[in-house]
Formats: sequence, C-alpha cells, structure tokens
Amino acid sequence: MQRQHLLKIGVSGIRGVVGPFLTPGLAAAFAQAFGTYVGKGRVAVGRDSRASGPMLQHAVHCGLLAAGCDVVELGLLPTPTIQMYAGATGARGGIAVTASHNPPEYNALKLFNARGLFFNHHERGELIDLYHQSNYYHARNEEIGSVCSERDAPARLHIDRVLGQVDADRIRGRGFRVALDAVNGAGSLMSPLFLGEWLGCRLDSISTDPAQPFPRIAEPRPDTLTSLTELVRRTGAQIGFAQDPDGDRLAVADETGRVLDNDDMLALVMDAALPRLSGDVVVNLSTSWVIDDVASRHGRKVHRTPVGEANVVDAMEAVGAAIGGEGSSGGVICPAVHLCRDSYTGMAFLLDHMAATGRPLSALAEEQPRYFRRHEQLPSQGRMIGPLIPLLERNYPDAAVDRGDGAKLVFADRWIHVRPSNTEPFVRIAAEARSKDALDKLFEEVQRLVENL
Repeated sequence: MQRQHLLKIGVSGIRGVVGPFLTPGLAAAFAQAFGTYVGKGRVAVGRDSRASGPMLQHAVHCGLLAAGCDVVELGLLPTPTIQMYAGATGARGGIAVTASHNPPEYNALKLFNARGLFFNHHERGELIDLYHQSNYYHARNEEIGSVCSERDAPARLHIDRVLGQVDADRIRGRGFRVALDAVNGAGSLMSPLFLGEWLGCRLDSISTDPAQPFPRIAEPRPDTLTSLTELVRRTGAQIGFAQDPDGDRLAVADETGRVLDNDDMLALVMDAALPRLSGDVVVNLSTSWVIDDVASRHGRKVHRTPVGEANVVDAMEAVGAAIGGEGSSGGVICPAVHLCRDSYTGMAFLLDHMAATGRPLSALAEEQPRYFRRHEQLPSQGRMIGPLIPLLERNYPDAAVDRGDGAKLVFADRWIHVRPSNTEPFVRIAAEARSKDALDKLFEEVQRLVENL
C-alpha cells in the first residue's frame, strides 16, 4: 500500500504529523529559511499546548538564531495574539508553533510577516524557493543573537484592541453567565481572564488546563461539543463558547445548549459589527449565503475568495473591508482589531449584541434566514480536482462554475464546492440549499462523481 505523505507546505506555512513527517530538523531548517528571508532582527515565537510544541519551538529558536535573528519567546498564546504582538512591536516577523484545528499528532509552523499577517502569495513563493534551495544565511559566532521572554504584554495588547470595538461597560453591566470550553489549548489561560476579569462575566469553564491533552476533537463543531452543551444546560449559562487549540476559531452555543452552525455564528457577529464599521464583507467560497443576506440588510457587498485565512485577508485589504471571515471554520476577522482570525473578537461582538438588544442568543439566531448545509471530506488518495471540473460542467450545464478554488457550482437555490484541503490529505465538499431535499440530492450526486475519480 502506498504510504500517505502527511506533510504539507501551503497557504499558512508548513504542517504535518510529528515524527515521521514533521521533525525538529525540518522545523529548524524552515525557521532558518524564514530568518534568512525576513532578515536580522527580532522574531516573535509562541505556541499552542500540543505535546510536541516545546520540542518544535526549541528547533525554531535554533533555526532563527542560526540565521542571525533574535528570538522573543512568548510561550503559550493564541495565534491571533502572537500575530498582533509581532505586528505592533517592530518585529521582523512571527512564528506560531501550532496545527490549529488539526488532530494532536499534527503540528505546524504558521508564519507571519512584519505586519503580523500571513505571507501573501509573493512572499510565500519566495520563502519556499529559498527553503528548497537551502540557501540560508549562516550567522557567524559574533552574529548569533539572543532569546528573551515576554509574557504579559501580548495578551494585554490583544484584549485592549478587542475591547476598543465594543461597549465593554455595557457588557459588564449585564453580568452574563458564560460557559467556556478551551480544549486545554492556547486559550486556556487567556480566555478565562478575558471573559471573567475584563468583561465581568460569571464564568463556568472546562478544559482550561494546557498541561492536559485535548479532551475532544480539536475542531470546534456542533458534533464535537457535547461537553459544552451539558455545561450550558447544567449552569444556566446564557451563552457558551468553544475554541480550537490555537484560539483563532470559535463555536457558540445558545442558552438552550444548541450549538449554532459556524456560518450562522459568523452572520450574527457581522450583524453586530456592521452598524459600527464601514466597508464591505469578505468571506471564502465555502461560506453560507446567510452572509449575503446580512450584508444586504446593511447595504454592503460580499466578496468571495479561495478558502484560507491568507486569501481572505488579502481580499479584505484590497477592498477595504469592514469585516470578514470563514464560516465553515468559525473564523472572524475584524481589521479594526487585526487582520487575522480571532475568536476573542467574535466573543466580544456577540456579548455586546446580546447586551445591546436585551435578547437571548436563540432569538437573535432565529431571525437569520435558514439554509441547509453539509460538509464532508474524503481521503484524497490521488484524486485530482482538475479532471473533476469539466465532468461537473458536463453534468450540470445550468450551473455557474467558479474555478477560484477547486470547483464551485452555483444554482439559483443551492450550491456545492469541491476543493483540495489546504492542511490535510483530503478532498473537502461543502454544499448549501434552501431545502434539505435539494441539498441531499445535489450533495450525493457530486459525492459519487468525486468518489469515482
């Protein structure tokens, strides 16, 4: 049987299964390439709580020092916090050692430029070329830099930026009862501080010990959050939040314990944010039409991009967007805070929305238009998206086809998107329709076509 190669260099950095694929030597070499590319100076480095994190972070430090960089070691922090700190402090760039929503056997290096943003297409191409050519800078003894630590300033910077976008006093005045599932990840320390001390919530939390393994599937989806649902119901919480291991993705439960679809969560955040922000909306091709409904209600246009935070951010900059995100991944991006996916921005906007309206989350969610959605993945097993596109066009001549990221077929009342994963060896399929029958029919037809490739 052919061995599946579980290492990927893609839109956000380098990612793979630790041990057979992602090794300390590879991490050090990639970090040295990164240091060579960004140049001598300070580089901010943080991580999530995976068991492999300290090992790989040490390797990253070695690679950066070998390239003549100084390392600012931030410890255990959410990815958006690392990005903001790198961008605000004049660092040459930043690296987060995290595989985000992937299973615990994975890890990754997420790479940020001097603005604290994912590398754009041009920067990424140059860095990968440099890495493959092994054309690294090798610092002489007198050029080797230092490693220093910074623990408090990054979190304060992040929290202050988020609170600047909401009425924090209004939220504190409501004294919301909030449930939290931090998956023992990078938000385990910062999230209770943010919700309890800074926003005055009465907090009931689970999985906030970063020394323990992830207690559930890392990606926060409705089918993985039974413990959060039970916590909300047991404590009478008015809202429940769940994060992924690096704190950039957010899932939300209402006061009944029902976990909202991530697209609906993103729509609610945008509904709360757009009255106070100017500009259009940017989301990826797999994000729901409910975003179009919300944007239209506020007189805004929706722009769509290939899946991936870096792609959404590039488009947001280009159009001067007010807000953006990725519905299927529970990612909220607000440029007024920082151009990155940030679960803390999402939490703050939702609490402020509830405080301003005086209405429970379930009622706010019920006001949104309803769509039926399905998301599944198939092992790639050599399947190529290229041959699928003409096949889909022949089978669905009435559909508009978007080839920007795999293939998306758009009809008047439904759509389906087939694409290769950016982070894992899968083909991902997302679909949406105004009725469940129409959704299931289209999804199963296209799924058979993909499986027969």
